[in-house]
Amino acid sequence: MATLLLKKVWESVSNRSSISNSNSQRRHRSSHDDSSSSSFSSSIGAFDQIPSDILMQILRLLGPKEAAKMSVVCKLWKSLVSDDRLWIFFLQNRQDQHDSFDSIIFAETYLRSGAPLQALSGQLTEFSMMGIYGQRMLVPGSVIIDGGSGYCKFGWSKYACPSGRSATFLEFGNIESPMYSRLRQFFATIYSSRMQVKPSSQPVVLSIPICHYDDTEAAKASRRQLKEAIYTTLFDMNVPAVCAINQAILALYAARRTSGIVVNIGFQVTSIVPILNGKVMRKVGVEVVGLGALKLTGFLRELMQKNNLNFESLYTVRTLKENLCYVAADYEAELCKDTKASFKSGEGWFTLSKERFQTGEILFQPQIAGVRAMGLPQAVALCMDHCHAAELTGDDTWFKTIVLSGGTACLPGLAGRLEKELHELCSPSLSSGITVVPPPYGTDTAWFGAKFISNLSTFPRNWCMTKKQFRRKSRANLIW
Repeated sequence: MATLLLKKVWESVSNRSSISNSNSQRRHRSSHDDSSSSSFSSSIGAFDQIPSDILMQILRLLGPKEAAKMSVVCKLWKSLVSDDRLWIFFLQNRQDQHDSFDSIIFAETYLRSGAPLQALSGQLTEFSMMGIYGQRMLVPGSVIIDGGSGYCKFGWSKYACPSGRSATFLEFGNIESPMYSRLRQFFATIYSSRMQVKPSSQPVVLSIPICHYDDTEAAKASRRQLKEAIYTTLFDMNVPAVCAINQAILALYAARRTSGIVVNIGFQVTSIVPILNGKVMRKVGVEVVGLGALKLTGFLRELMQKNNLNFESLYTVRTLKENLCYVAADYEAELCKDTKASFKSGEGWFTLSKERFQTGEILFQPQIAGVRAMGLPQAVALCMDHCHAAELTGDDTWFKTIVLSGGTACLPGLAGRLEKELHELCSPSLSSGITVVPPPYGTDTAWFGAKFISNLSTFPRNWCMTKKQFRRKSRANLIW
């Protein structure tokens, strides 16, 4: 196959009238790659007359497997095949590759060593893109379960997006029943009923909902018990390897960051989580605001009832919130505008006006919904103040990137409004450089953070725990 393709391309090239002028310029590489340019002195016979860019096109047409085989022909082919640009092309054009190339570079640069993260500047110089491509091809893939606080997203790491949703494991079974029983029922439902796969077939990456926020001994014990229950349940179901990571950390990875503040608007509450080098800084303090998706949906329901908008289910209200509501850049100015918009739900057409932006405004002014709580900008500014005062690192900018996550965080205008108010609230030294990032993958942001890990060239080796390792660490009392 390779010979026929080479012959065909050679015949095409040799018929060009410009081929006689190609000898003087053949096989010149980029000026920054001096080490490989010397290899062009080796001969490939009749193909010496083909310019190097045409040879590179031949390799692209051959594909990764055949291109790799060409590296044993001679030094010139080896030099061409090892060119990072060729394997970047293959990575970008893999039919089963759903990650952007920027995401691949971020993951392979900063996440390949596993947790805890290390400073890996220049990591890619130690691994050629050809090597990374080959290693990623061998990754077995995994089951990803994002156990969010509202509902769970699950699917295969090799797929473009989650394949389904269900109630989160916190809602399975009687709330008074032991956690192990609830987890067992939850995982059995995901594996058997939803994904129809044996637990023993693939590793699992599980996102753990943000809970037990404090740095107290009681909170530490609660987090440890939850993780031990998760690992015990999955290993009892014969899952070969488990990677369980905090939901906020995964959302940060999805934004291609390893440090920053994650604002997770969950089902019941909103948590503001400072993360440094992939680790939650609980000693700095996780701020919690008693406003979540449920409260916003309930407030919209109240507004609709006041305006005699009749509906039959809370699901309809939630659908309207997700499709019509937004956050105003200037609340007072928005009150003077005509903001009517309509949406057809399962119950028919609904038209909302001021309710569209009044709903999200309670994140900034909780008192208009009768909630005694700190506004979101004040809570984030307080977290930033604590990060600044803690002086955890010489870099005083790590906490100035704020990443939003959660379904309600997808409200249009939220990121811009929060960034604007933070600039007004914070001192000039703190406000400089603040950036608020909307949920990079919408409601599935944490799931995609897990996907970055699942497709790493070092997965599952550097990220997962096996049953044997779990038992050994449990005996040593080292499970977080």
